Amino acid sequence: MTRFPFRPAFLLLLAPPLAAAAALPNASRGASVFQARCALCHSVEPGAGAGRGPNLRGVVGRKAATTDFSDSADLVRWGRTWTPELLGRYLTDPQKLVPGTTMVQKVTDPSERTDLVAYLASQKAARRAPPATATPAPDAGVSTQPQVATAPSGPTDGGTGAVLTGAAAFGDWRSDAPGVRRLIRVEDLPGPFATSSTRNSPRVVPRPADALPRAPEGWRVDLFAERLEEPRQIRVAPGGDVFIAETDRGRIRVLRAKDGATRADQRWTFADGLDGPFGMAFYPPGASPQWLYVAENNRVVRFPYREGDTTARARPEVVVPDLSPTSGGHTTRDVVFSLDGKRMFVSVGSQSNVAEGIGRKSQQEISAWEATHGLGAAWGFEERRADVLVFDPDGKGGRIFATGLRNCVGMAVHPATGDLWCSTNERDGLGDDLVPDYVTRVKEGAFYGWPWYWLGNREDPRLRGQRPDLAGKATVPDVLIQSHSASLGMTFREGDGFAAEHGSWNRERRTGYKVVRIPTRDGVPTGGYEDFLVGFVVDQRSVWGRPVGLAVARDGALLVTEDANGTVWRVAPAARAATR
Repeated sequence: MTRFPFRPAFLLLLAPPLAAAAALPNASRGASVFQARCALCHSVEPGAGAGRGPNLRGVVGRKAATTDFSDSADLVRWGRTWTPELLGRYLTDPQKLVPGTTMVQKVTDPSERTDLVAYLASQKAARRAPPATATPAPDAGVSTQPQVATAPSGPTDGGTGAVLTGAAAFGDWRSDAPGVRRLIRVEDLPGPFATSSTRNSPRVVPRPADALPRAPEGWRVDLFAERLEEPRQIRVAPGGDVFIAETDRGRIRVLRAKDGATRADQRWTFADGLDGPFGMAFYPPGASPQWLYVAENNRVVRFPYREGDTTARARPEVVVPDLSPTSGGHTTRDVVFSLDGKRMFVSVGSQSNVAEGIGRKSQQEISAWEATHGLGAAWGFEERRADVLVFDPDGKGGRIFATGLRNCVGMAVHPATGDLWCSTNERDGLGDDLVPDYVTRVKEGAFYGWPWYWLGNREDPRLRGQRPDLAGKATVPDVLIQSHSASLGMTFREGDGFAAEHGSWNRERRTGYKVVRIPTRDGVPTGGYEDFLVGFVVDQRSVWGRPVGLAVARDGALLVTEDANGTVWRVAPAARAATR
């Protein structure tokens, strides 16, 4: 690696004013660089949280990976103390200096980098006040009463009849209620930067005593399992066993309950020591799978499987060794198979917010790139990122199926039409109500806009003029979800889609923290969505649940994981007999 000669630039901070003023590090200019390049994920305000990275106040003089942020194991092992010189080298190319760090943004301009370091060096660590001992605020968004059927005919449609459109469709957690229907239309969206982007990460509190999420009338909600370690994606084996990925723990758990039982009574560890397992799929499709496929951070593996297995029969076999040339950024990968079992789809999220720093290509270079990667495919450290990939079941013949999906966290195949669907997180930093997350059918060869455009012809102002050739070529998704809801896992039940909304971290008033229902007609989404399971928010500051994964149990109940308190919830038509 060619080392950037940062030391002479930093020594100018201490030198007498003999050099030209333009060469001097300038903390004021550095503040502007920070706002433009860093402020989306980091803060320097005393005591302020960050969106996806640690607070940088007092970073100079602090040992790496010693804040309350969950840094990568590689940065923890590196463990050096930040000096201006070392910080400058890190910002030049983070992954070259610390391979494996989750920091991906480079500051390649020497002047910007010098100014930025000068600004960070000026942000001295503040004395930290002792933590306050406070109890959670009175429950403002949780039902504490069990929900039992009131209508012997079973679950109702759940809708109120009226559909919220325009500004009313946006709202926040206070307007969420089972059956509330929303239709977010492209023409109702504000322009970029209509509001500022706000860091508003939730305070996770213990679940209030006897609290239950709320479902529509005619549905019963029960605590199916608890004391799991941040359960994420969930799948149900044909025989009824429930497989759960504890992603950060690197483990897959198996839960077992009798059909109709409201609570799992047995659990095992199927596999451990995995690298960020998330997506899981049984193969071949049908009643007698022979393999369990698992999507890790940057590869796909499979375990031999027979119905009823509660621990892995053998070590995993690597099916796809490298999904993309880079890792980090969005790390959750999902995996599903086509109905005929001939195609394996794998989603790979972006490494960054809007591909900052990937550079530009000439039109000739773009044409050559798209000939092998697809319309709108990003390059550089975003190669084979923000895509859905497709392989044969043995991991061969890999190619890009669709592009421009910033982070398709959850995938599902419609059981009747065979269409592939994605539940997708869109970009941040354009305001409270941009850009909408979405749930959509994914068309082969389609480009969904990221990073240059969104919702068709809307150009991201931060990348203005970089890809005029893509204007109007981005496919508009089927169902727009309120911005920053963090749409994650999805599944189908009786033809309709269901998606888990993990909840916002960068919106002034919280959104998400619920499960939504996506009505369809003959397998085609009708455009809007409906609040289905709510009540995970305590108040504007605190939440106790963050929904992630969805699956349908063999008895037809909907199973929902949430990773804030490590629970799984069972939501079923109350008219069906349920046993303890």
